Amino acid sequence: MAGAQSCKKHAMMVFLTARYMRRRKTMEVSQLTWITNFIWGIADDVLRDLYVRGKYRDVILPMTVIRRLDAVLEPTKRAVLDLKASLDKAGIVHQDAALRQAAGQAFYNTSPFTLRDLKARASRQQLEADFRAYLDGFSPNVQEIIDNFEFRNQIPRLTKADALGTLIEKFLDPSINLSPYPVLDSAGSVRLPGLDNHAMGTIFEELVRRFNEENNEEAGEHWTPRDAVRLMARLIFEPIADQIESGTYLLYDGACGTGGMLTVAEETLLQLAKERGKQVSMHLFGQEINAETYAICKSDLLLKGEGEAADNIVGGPEHSTLSNDAFPGREFDFMLSNPPYGKSWKSDLERMGGKSGIKDPRFVVQHRGEELSLITRSSDGQMLFLVNMLSKMKHDTPLGSRIAEVHNGSSLFTGDAGQGESNIRRWIIENDWLEAIVALPLNMFYNTGIATYVWVLTNRKPEHRKGRVQLIDATQWYKPLRKNLGKKNCELSEEDIRRVLDTFLKFEETEQSKIFPNAAFGYWKVTVERPLRLKGIDPERTYTPKEIKALRETAERAEDAPPVIKKIHKPGTAPDPLRGLFEMVIAGKPRVVEYEPDKELRDSEQIPFLECQACHQPGYLPSPEDQRTAIEAFLRREVLPYVPDAWYDPASVKVGYEINFNRYFYKPKALRPLEEIRADLLTVEREAEGLLAEILGGQTR
Repeated sequence: MAGAQSCKKHAMMVFLTARYMRRRKTMEVSQLTWITNFIWGIADDVLRDLYVRGKYRDVILPMTVIRRLDAVLEPTKRAVLDLKASLDKAGIVHQDAALRQAAGQAFYNTSPFTLRDLKARASRQQLEADFRAYLDGFSPNVQEIIDNFEFRNQIPRLTKADALGTLIEKFLDPSINLSPYPVLDSAGSVRLPGLDNHAMGTIFEELVRRFNEENNEEAGEHWTPRDAVRLMARLIFEPIADQIESGTYLLYDGACGTGGMLTVAEETLLQLAKERGKQVSMHLFGQEINAETYAICKSDLLLKGEGEAADNIVGGPEHSTLSNDAFPGREFDFMLSNPPYGKSWKSDLERMGGKSGIKDPRFVVQHRGEELSLITRSSDGQMLFLVNMLSKMKHDTPLGSRIAEVHNGSSLFTGDAGQGESNIRRWIIENDWLEAIVALPLNMFYNTGIATYVWVLTNRKPEHRKGRVQLIDATQWYKPLRKNLGKKNCELSEEDIRRVLDTFLKFEETEQSKIFPNAAFGYWKVTVERPLRLKGIDPERTYTPKEIKALRETAERAEDAPPVIKKIHKPGTAPDPLRGLFEMVIAGKPRVVEYEPDKELRDSEQIPFLECQACHQPGYLPSPEDQRTAIEAFLRREVLPYVPDAWYDPASVKVGYEINFNRYFYKPKALRPLEEIRADLLTVEREAEGLLAEILGGQTR
């Protein structure tokens, strides 16, 4: 009996604790929403008529950062000022580390002011001067944020409109608390709870999200929807979750934007490790060329208390990932990114020495005994961001590296055989790094409705995946939004993400999952020649290049005319018609000749690697003998029956790779039954006869 009572009591305690935690979480969410709404309202209260709505962010985001940092530094302000005076007196130049320690933070402010001090300034001019001095007092890492926000450029406008003081007062409003310390009432009770770093980061991210949605025509440039980020993070972590050991892992994003991918990935790994009883820490690294988004990323990390991570974010207009790699020689455990699509990198190309002058080992690699150029067209550099990440893989650890990157459809097929994009696909697939490509739903991103794909790569494929690539069609797995956000009209629910992950992990052939040997995406591009046939020529003599040039302009082409001979080989040369060595009789003797090719009849064939039967085996790559056999068998079957005089030049053969997603998942619509079509035609015919009778009847009247 006592045991039963004890069980009931325990169950009740569990129930009450769970209910308390739910209520507490609801209250916390409500509090964060209220604070976010309050800050959002400051823009309308202070900046209306002074800025267009799209420019509110230029003031509100940096001021949110400044107020939070100001509040965090208040308790140690005096200690920092005293230490600063002592260091100056002692003539110590390098003060950053000591001042950080005195502040107890990864940042500090050595000006004599806090924001509260600036409220009492009587004149606009004095307020502007003191506010500038206050900004100048921040540590170098915060200075970089302020500079990239270009916030100082806003001060003259705010001062002239007498809005700077009002703006400061709004951020110091007693009804909100952006400090990590609670605000107490006169009785010593908590009136406003403090905001920890995570809560402050959540508020800041929500502000960024709202501003991005307000400016949805440009949001997709630097903001990937959270549902897509969660999918990417789980695709790189969940397949190896049980292999994660306690320790430190490095995470990198070469186009980090506002840092959302880094922070979501960090949260995902920490949660998976916690569920398995492992203790891991993450070091975040990122690079971003856009000044404002770089400032947002660095601010977000500082606000979350991740000062070291903030120091590992490098950015600004001079820090292009392609031409100015911030982390040369560094290797990372996990990498994910959403690089810009269709964006010219011509200026980077010029800085790197032009297409023929690039020697960067990231983009010119040795592969299977040849030098392979991975340089893409200057009009679109998205695949180079993937190459950059692949160059930073760890090759000497049990987990190696795992990568997830978003691309548009052009990365699957753009670029002819031997060109940069095709060479990148070849380099990736022949190294067996590509695990899967997931096709996302259309209209998932904010400023584009184009098809997007997540590439998943690793240099530690599990045994059952080796030599194979999985394609997943997730285009129909989504939840519609109640209200469109720009062109975004759908999102991935948790169920949709789980469905993609389960499909990936099961690695089975289904209607939405196709599995191919690596060689299925390779092909040989073969130039097929036919002889130049001209009327009135001597069919048994050779013609010089000069003579051939003249003949092209004067002689008449004809299918039944003799071919122009450009070379007669020595006796004993073996004929090989498929390679352009034809046997004919000249002066009564058999000889082997080469014909001049007709440029107007020149064609090319893409011959799949799967023409080679051995290439159907996962991981098998065709040998030179496989290449010759497959090409010649294809030409004999598909070309010579129609043009018996055709040949190919083995030296012109180029290797290409493309991934034609639609070919594998295309579902033709079923044709309507003939009876149904006939019935429709008869109906239309009867209607037409009725109209004709009505028209003719009207004429007789």
